[in-house]
Amino acid sequence: MSSISSWQTRDLSHCRTGEGRDIFDIHEHFSQWVEHARPGGYYLYDLFASSAPGTDIRLAQTGERPLLNLASYNYLGLAQDPRVLEAAVSALARFGLGAAGSPYLSGSLSVHDELARAIARFKSVDAALLFPTGYSANVGTIAALVGPGDVVICDILAHASIFDGCALSRAKLSLFRHNDPRSLARKLEQASGRVLVIVEGVYSMDGDVAPLAEIAELCRHHGARLLVDEAHSAFVYGAHGRGLAEHCGVEEQVDVHVGTLSKSLGGMGGYVAGSSELIDYLRAYSRSQVFSCALAPALAGGVLEALRIAIAEPQRRARLWDNVARMRGALREHGVDIGDSSSQVIPIMINDDTRVFTVAERLLDAGIYLNPVRYPAVKRNRSRLRVSISAAHDGTELERAAARIAEVLRELEVLA
Repeated sequence: MSSISSWQTRDLSHCRTGEGRDIFDIHEHFSQWVEHARPGGYYLYDLFASSAPGTDIRLAQTGERPLLNLASYNYLGLAQDPRVLEAAVSALARFGLGAAGSPYLSGSLSVHDELARAIARFKSVDAALLFPTGYSANVGTIAALVGPGDVVICDILAHASIFDGCALSRAKLSLFRHNDPRSLARKLEQASGRVLVIVEGVYSMDGDVAPLAEIAELCRHHGARLLVDEAHSAFVYGAHGRGLAEHCGVEEQVDVHVGTLSKSLGGMGGYVAGSSELIDYLRAYSRSQVFSCALAPALAGGVLEALRIAIAEPQRRARLWDNVARMRGALREHGVDIGDSSSQVIPIMINDDTRVFTVAERLLDAGIYLNPVRYPAVKRNRSRLRVSISAAHDGTELERAAARIAEVLRELEVLA
């Protein structure tokens, strides 16, 4: 890697090989690249917050001045709710810092059982199973449900955890075009044997939603099972907040409901919900659950209270969607490209893998915290900044932020 500018034409995918016989030779190749990539813009992935991820956030690297936080998943504004924090502290005092064991052995606590039952009631299913993270929920569930000889048909833009679960399962993987039921239909017609279809509710990089009613009908027609990852749609979509499946009227046609506790509920962890037979099976065979320490009790206690609040205060969802409409409308009014987003996830399309860092830096200077997203999280030259809207945001402040974002994009000639 001879030139300093080479980091701009290379990315993480170019640094996975080494030339010697020692597997650590790969480190030298990566180090040469990152020596220039980090000061060139990748340092933006190493910013440490010194405050909670509320609507304002402080970063040590920017002098602790308050920034408007448009980067966190705190969709319902529950991460800092005093009632949630009090419940977490109470669970911490009662159960200690950690569960000190896997769920299969000594790590199952009464607060875990209470949370799992509450999630199942909320989702209107028989049972639910907790996981340490949303990532481990997908990996463990997929690898347990399918194996060699089975077929997984997956949306091509699905989350990395879904693809990793498919790889671990060793099932045959078939991809259909993003949000394209006709492409899915062709894949289902070609498949034989046991088939699992996997989609997300809201896609986290584009903010668009799955045509779930059509997908569910195709699965029913072809006898395939359906897994829906509602990480970004549970607790915010639907008349009762149960997710996109409720919103589309297909809850009973979804066989496996997967979600996270780290977004709308402001905590950490994942869950799978469905029939009692499904959950009993996963409890025995989902390795990422069986062989991980159980969810920290303070997290379980805090998330349980967050769920209670989300159910009792539907006005939070109403405020969220009002804020989403105001932000999306303001950005479009200023001519900002937000792709096909129709959710609380709004991409600011830059489509330049180097310039996206410059835009993020200028927005930090302007008092707005947004993260650059580029390959491998998205396709090359489909880079963007990802806005996450919260019910806790002030609508007027969001409109001012949209104007400032557009101003920065024009200054940098990203926007005409």
